[in-house]
Amino acid sequence: MTERLTIALAQLNPIVGDITGNEEKVRAARAEAAAAGADLVVYSELVLVGYPPEDLILKPAFQAEAEAAIARLAADTADGGPAMLVGTSWRDDGKLYNAVVLLDEGEIKAKCFKHNLPNYGVFDEIRIFSAGPLPGPVSFRGVRLGVMICEDMWSDDVTECLQETGAELLLVPNGSPFEAGKFDARTNYAVARVSESGLPLAYVNQIGGQDELVFDGTSFVLNADGALAVRLPAWQESLTLTNWTKTDSGWQCEAGDKVPYPEGLAAIYQAMMLGLRDYVNKNRFPGVILGMSGGIDSAISAAVAVDALGPDRVRCIMMPSRYTSGESHDDASKCAKALGADYDVIAIADGVAAFDTMLSDVFKGREADTTEENIQARLRGLTLMAISNKFGHMVLTTGNKSEMSVGYATLYGDMCGGYSVIKDVYKMTVYELSVWRNENVPEGALGPGGEVIPVNIITKAPTAELRDNQTDQDNLPEYEVLDDILECLIEEEMAFEDIVARGHDPEVVKRIEHLVYVAEYKRRQAPPGVKITRKNYGRDRRYPITNGFRDARPVKSHNEFGDKT
Repeated sequence: MTERLTIALAQLNPIVGDITGNEEKVRAARAEAAAAGADLVVYSELVLVGYPPEDLILKPAFQAEAEAAIARLAADTADGGPAMLVGTSWRDDGKLYNAVVLLDEGEIKAKCFKHNLPNYGVFDEIRIFSAGPLPGPVSFRGVRLGVMICEDMWSDDVTECLQETGAELLLVPNGSPFEAGKFDARTNYAVARVSESGLPLAYVNQIGGQDELVFDGTSFVLNADGALAVRLPAWQESLTLTNWTKTDSGWQCEAGDKVPYPEGLAAIYQAMMLGLRDYVNKNRFPGVILGMSGGIDSAISAAVAVDALGPDRVRCIMMPSRYTSGESHDDASKCAKALGADYDVIAIADGVAAFDTMLSDVFKGREADTTEENIQARLRGLTLMAISNKFGHMVLTTGNKSEMSVGYATLYGDMCGGYSVIKDVYKMTVYELSVWRNENVPEGALGPGGEVIPVNIITKAPTAELRDNQTDQDNLPEYEVLDDILECLIEEEMAFEDIVARGHDPEVVKRIEHLVYVAEYKRRQAPPGVKITRKNYGRDRRYPITNGFRDARPVKSHNEFGDKT
């Protein structure tokens, strides 16, 4: 009878669709675990195909390639080394499952199918997978392992079934994306399952960026009394061995490293870094370019880019018009210099003049309005895209969630680009992150320490500088007020009366609600960006563009900003 086990937790960064590359990652982790004396290696959910695979997983050729890779990995285990629990897709009796397979002694010893398929927020697994039956434990070298795949841990039915059918310990492969505050929720669910079953639990999460989603890792082990035995690092790959002993009261994990989990602003910044780094590297861009306005949004975006990619892969472009102040020139230059990034100045005055001439006959007799302001923004977008086409660098957009919520952005202008690190970050959090970054160098950052965002950028009034003496608050309430209303509307889905009861002006709430709805068409055309909050624009929040509903009657029947301002 087995009395001791060494289980390696493989917290890896797979690439969706790269079955061959992911297979090699799995194989390399097993080799490392074998050298350290592991009996079993546990990988994250769907590690072989990448998570989430979305509709890619529906291609029969893709499914067949995944199963062929599993056969090769199973053959590897004939060498007498550690067994593997590998997440993959699997076809059985005409159905496709989110599965984990136990590979040992040169063969597939067992297959476990995910029972609870999430269908909320960013998840729509019911669309692509069939639900497996309530599982029983699988036998591994005399030990009965209870395997729960991700969502199976978030309710009690699978745990109850495993405990009642003789499972001795719980193994939970996961693909759980980051959002602010989610680590505590994960831990609480794990503690609840341990408490209900009286069984220890090992939770293995992936790390890495996949389009909008970022996975933070932070795998852990809880003993049967709910005490934390081991916690892996966040934001980095890790292969960690956990040592288990069978006692009179069941299996016990020996205490190991408990790496602190970064929370708050540190966690958000790490998510932005990893999301951008993986998006750029996995899609094979040489680097990024961005418009450097002298404002706080472009400054924090540039800082994240430098920290994620290194200063040699970031190019900042200042594109002044006649409305650009000397202060903005100085701030943009100082920020780029402090970060060590390349910095160019390309004036757009000649381009604006050319459009004035081109459109003079058509616009004759019309007063200047947001049209002329948007031409400036679109010229900047055109300039950045031209440089991107010429040199191959991806354009990084710099709009924050507050602006994206109310449509304070120009289509094909400042919304132009391939990715955004602050798309899901409210304006007040942008300020907080900027102060935090000046005081901290994030772990793993490739950028310099010290004041990388000039204080004047943080303290001055925000402005688009598309007309004389313009500030954001010409059109918007103070950002403290705006952000609170937006969080109530978006994250909390609060009723109009409840938002007003928080002390907000009813007319302001009406106006903001209306602007959120009518800006949906812009957000549909926005680039992807790192998910930070519980409801990001994109995978989390899917609202219709044509929408006649208002909780409060609208102030106006159109977007009063036009495309910007």
